[in-house]
Amino acid sequence: MANPSRPDGLVQIGRISGLFGVQGWVKVFSDTRPRAAIVKYSPWFVKLGEAWREIEVEDGRAQGKGVVAKLAGFDDRDQATGLIGAEIAVRTAQLPPPKKGEYYWAQLVGLEVINLAGERLGKVSHLFETGANDVFVVRNGRERWLPATPDVIRDVDLQAGVLRVDWDADF
Repeated sequence: MANPSRPDGLVQIGRISGLFGVQGWVKVFSDTRPRAAIVKYSPWFVKLGEAWREIEVEDGRAQGKGVVAKLAGFDDRDQATGLIGAEIAVRTAQLPPPKKGEYYWAQLVGLEVINLAGERLGKVSHLFETGANDVFVVRNGRERWLPATPDVIRDVDLQAGVLRVDWDADF
């Protein structure tokens, strides 16, 4: 979901979900694909309380089905405890540019959704994955789930802030 308190130019790529060992390592829930790619982006911007702090990633790796990371300045379990639950973001410029016709989810959150009849359906609140395809959650007094498929998503205009869809306003 969009976070209005996140500074411009930062994109959330995960969060710190727990502790790993006694030397300051943390477990990370990663939104990157593959999941372990999150440790290649350094520095991270970690939200501690209401403030964002820039922290270098010293080391990291896939661990079982998850990811673990060692952050600079966090050398024991007690120091790392305060990181649990913190959002992880990076500068947009740190990410590789998406291929033509592809978008980062963070670019799509907040777009105005308009159907082919010109009716405003709301704004993209967030997206999520299903087994078949991704789903846009659109809110405007009510919530709609739109499949992210070519027959529904007709045009993405980031400059205009508009997502055009083939979707009936009554559905």
